[in-house]
Amino acid sequence: MSHTYSNEELLDNVAAEVVVCTKCYLWKGRKKAVPGVGNPESKALFIGEAPGRSEDIEGEPFVGAAGKFLDELLSGIGLSRKDVFITNVVKCRPPENRDPLPDEVETCTPYLNRQIGIIQPRFIVTLGNHSTAYILQKAKLPFRSLTQARGKVYETSLLGMEIAIFPTFHPAAALYSIQYGDQLVKDFQQIRNELMKRELANT
Repeated sequence: MSHTYSNEELLDNVAAEVVVCTKCYLWKGRKKAVPGVGNPESKALFIGEAPGRSEDIEGEPFVGAAGKFLDELLSGIGLSRKDVFITNVVKCRPPENRDPLPDEVETCTPYLNRQIGIIQPRFIVTLGNHSTAYILQKAKLPFRSLTQARGKVYETSLLGMEIAIFPTFHPAAALYSIQYGDQLVKDFQQIRNELMKRELANT
């Protein structure tokens, strides 16, 4: 009798590959790869850009100062990181927190695509420029700038699934500008409304 794998087991398999991955040069400088964390059954997926210094040490996404702010934003809409799934476009820290290079994104995103295929989210929140650019382009939607894209809901098809995409700023932006922090708070209220509308707030 064949075994049916749970989302958790399938995501664990992806994570096991990520932590030993040597497909691009980023593995040479990493302490720990950062596959992702959260509820494997969640229909809400949050995608950041790449791990930073704290994430590289702990092997978990969004655990530094930006991560604390993300936790506050989630808490403000009645959620925690245990209720959603959180991952990044690139799973290893780029040197000095530089932007991921196009070839690093291309090499690493098959892992993200597999995670999306396993979770089958109905709502994706892209946090920051790189995750927004990647997901919108993957959905064959135009991307000009995060400022133009942010705060809009894109009902579209992604990897063969009907999905809603909601771009917003990366929580790290709020560490440098109160204005970004205020806009993120507003965006997360909109996220809450969208999740409630889709009855995803507790799934």
